[in-house]
Amino acid sequence: MTTSEIAPEEQAELDKALYDALNPLASAIRSRETGLPADRMWDASPVEVALSVLAAWKVMDGEVKRLTERAAVTAGSYGASYEQLGAVWGITRQGARKKWPDAVSRPASATGGALALFGGTAELVQAPSGGWGWTGRGADGVSGTATERAPYATAEEAAAHAGAFLKEHALDSDDQP
Repeated sequence: MTTSEIAPEEQAELDKALYDALNPLASAIRSRETGLPADRMWDASPVEVALSVLAAWKVMDGEVKRLTERAAVTAGSYGASYEQLGAVWGITRQGARKKWPDAVSRPASATGGALALFGGTAELVQAPSGGWGWTGRGADGVSGTATERAPYATAEEAAAHAGAFLKEHALDSDDQP
């Protein structure tokens, strides 16, 4: 058994705790659905009652996901990597990054920086909103920018657009001295 697996007695305790937490929520959902007083709200067909319980589990599932994300963000804020988060969750680093995209803060040097391509240069910049843009000068001397309103969601996307600009403004071999 790995450290994250639980023993049968722990499973029984967890089941009891979850059912104890679920029952008041299921009762509240059932009461809202039926408008019946507490002593009659479970007077219904087994299907209706089971669906009310299922609705309560859906609410709990959403809360577990929210709390899981909070735990991942907390771990990331203390320095955990996506590789570590993925290992704990049993998924890849990429899977963890997709599941919790804001859990791990990357240092600015890893996300921003300068590009030198096709004889030109570009600098990636992050806006306060979190979006990304770039400013650059092609080898032909033409300046370009995509910093207003930081239109790109990631540094990688901004770098791709900056690279395309630099390629477009590269000197042709005929133009070089």
